[in-house]
Amino acid sequence: MPPATATEPSSVAMNPNDPKRLFTLERTRNIGIAAHIDAGKTTTTERILFYTGLIHKIGDVDDGNTVTDWMEQERERGITITSAATTCFWTQKSEPGIDKLHSGIKHRVNIIDTPGHVDFTAEVERSLRVLDGAVAVFCGVAGVQPQSETVWRQATKYSVPRIAFVNKMDRMGANFEKALNDLRTKLRANAWPVMLPIGQAETFRGVVDVINQKAYVWPDDEENEKNNGMVYQITDVPVELGAAAKKARQDLVEAVADKDEEVGNLFLEDKPVSNILLKQAIRRLVCKLQIVPVLCGSAFKKRAVQNLVDAVVDFLPSPLEIPPAVGQDPDNEEQKIEVPANDHEKFCSLAFKLWTDAYVGKLVFFRVYSGKLSKSDTIYNPRTNKRERVSRLMMIQADKREEVDAVYSGDIAALVGVKNIITGDTLCDEDLSILLEPPSFPEPVISMAVEPKTKADREKMGEALQRLAEEDPTFRMKTDEETGQMIIQGMGELHLEIIRDRMLREFKVETNAGKPQIAYRETLTKPAEGEGKFIRQSGGRGQYGHCIVSVEPLEKGGGHVIENKVVGGNIPREYIPAIKDGIEEALTGGIVAGYPVVDVKVEILDGTYHEVDSNELAFKMAGIFAFKEAMRKASCIILEPIMKVELRAPEEYQGDLIGDLNRRRGRIMNIENADGLCVAHAEVPLEEMFGYATDIRSLSKGRADYSMEPSHFERVPEQILAKILETAKK
Repeated sequence: MPPATATEPSSVAMNPNDPKRLFTLERTRNIGIAAHIDAGKTTTTERILFYTGLIHKIGDVDDGNTVTDWMEQERERGITITSAATTCFWTQKSEPGIDKLHSGIKHRVNIIDTPGHVDFTAEVERSLRVLDGAVAVFCGVAGVQPQSETVWRQATKYSVPRIAFVNKMDRMGANFEKALNDLRTKLRANAWPVMLPIGQAETFRGVVDVINQKAYVWPDDEENEKNNGMVYQITDVPVELGAAAKKARQDLVEAVADKDEEVGNLFLEDKPVSNILLKQAIRRLVCKLQIVPVLCGSAFKKRAVQNLVDAVVDFLPSPLEIPPAVGQDPDNEEQKIEVPANDHEKFCSLAFKLWTDAYVGKLVFFRVYSGKLSKSDTIYNPRTNKRERVSRLMMIQADKREEVDAVYSGDIAALVGVKNIITGDTLCDEDLSILLEPPSFPEPVISMAVEPKTKADREKMGEALQRLAEEDPTFRMKTDEETGQMIIQGMGELHLEIIRDRMLREFKVETNAGKPQIAYRETLTKPAEGEGKFIRQSGGRGQYGHCIVSVEPLEKGGGHVIENKVVGGNIPREYIPAIKDGIEEALTGGIVAGYPVVDVKVEILDGTYHEVDSNELAFKMAGIFAFKEAMRKASCIILEPIMKVELRAPEEYQGDLIGDLNRRRGRIMNIENADGLCVAHAEVPLEEMFGYATDIRSLSKGRADYSMEPSHFERVPEQILAKILETAKK
């Protein structure tokens, strides 16, 4: 069935822009800056904000005074924890010999700076869900790193067009060709340079514009620092790079001709391709996810950032150039509804983030896909079927707020004071019933017991955790029924440490924490059958439920599947959901040590019922008993989470560090040595990674670093199993 649109085409105005909006949809860019930790995202964002005139003094991550890292925890640690939204404005300068697509036209650029640390991957996930384009930043020395791959996969999942920026070209060991090769091999990107570096490491002084065949050259470090990178010269390409620059343009034209019909025809006829035509074709291909233009520079040394902002405006799409958002009808999942970017359509938006502000209360960040929203309008939430009046609308500048009267399609803004909204909710007009696809989030991999230090903190702790869980979809909390402890779950040690720190600073709740617990899983190794009976006789009406189920293993990552195979009405249809509920409940606690059961297929085969005594509760209990009996026969095992670890260290520490990974039950997958640096990839059980950051610092005198991300689950070795079972008994 073809997707319906929010309104019929005949009623849609030809011009999609509301006359009152300051910047048209064509002149709007919604972009994210995403990368591996320490590739220079926040520094790049800070430089962009300076050159676009939003700030007048450049901050640095090391000094803790950047605009987008505004939380105290971010400034202390020098990392990004929460994605920060900010808006800036850019007008492409007319420059001699340089062809640009939008010279002299002012554009509005909404930027979200995302975290690079795997513990805060949810922030990247939800940001990419609502953005139209992304700048993927890569370190010129390290190239593509593990979290770069994760971010790239997330962008691919949400079909986000992107350009690549190879940063840190001033650093010792920087290698543009290696980074470009990594993009093509590790990320399988159709990546082509639109810029080449002039010099590398300490000799890096500028870039070659491949399309226009011109060079941008900055003065030496001291003078450049004094000018804040604002002064540069546009010259002919240096002689030593002339042949490489010509070949790069020829290769780029061929790559574009391969995918774009207009350039392809000119190429076949051996006619020249003008700079403007080439840029327009690249833009079309970027919007279709068919090419990735690669730029280079040094954000820290303030070189080539202006060229990056030009490329954002030239190559990344406006809200009109991406496919319309598609949602489904809440009453008919098969019916898809398209929401075109148009101010004259009905209002439709997606709430992608919640945040509690100390001054204004609860903020709901949302991306408007169509229509406009003004103060005092009513919004409708199809998930809750509730309506709510909008009292305050805000545009966000990192930690600053600016109240506005209306927001339009393509805008990213915040609502204040609305209730009953969670991350991923669709907010729309009441007569447009639609559910947009929410962002998806990974499951927590680590848990920790917390308790308040004082009685006064007990009540406050519950409220604080509730607020934090609303904001962060990868943070969960629950009370352990057996021990009565409050268990918090998250994506890693740092994630839970930040949660406790925020409880102390924002909610004034002090907590003690137990050792983090691992999120183990249970699964079975062979098929089995189980029978469950629940029979209770009392003076009056009794209870009777009886069912037979079979279980069999699924492939890794298969989750669980429950199917009804009962024939002949041996169990009335109305009791099947009750049996399924019982099995679902039993899946949450396995029979080996009480951990959730995964990768299992359960079939309800047969059973009997009693015309008077049977009821839903009896069949639910029978389902639980049957599943547990089948699991006892199915040779169950415990699985533990395995982390993918990348370790980077000087070669002289290689032996000690590899030996340490082996002691941690790590499997070394491969080791690369280049320029005196050792890069090792390993798979290590999460259980063994606690305190690793401290250990590698002492083993390498602080010169090694590592990153890790969840990979998969694997069977726990016998020698570790006894320890887990002992802990579970306690």
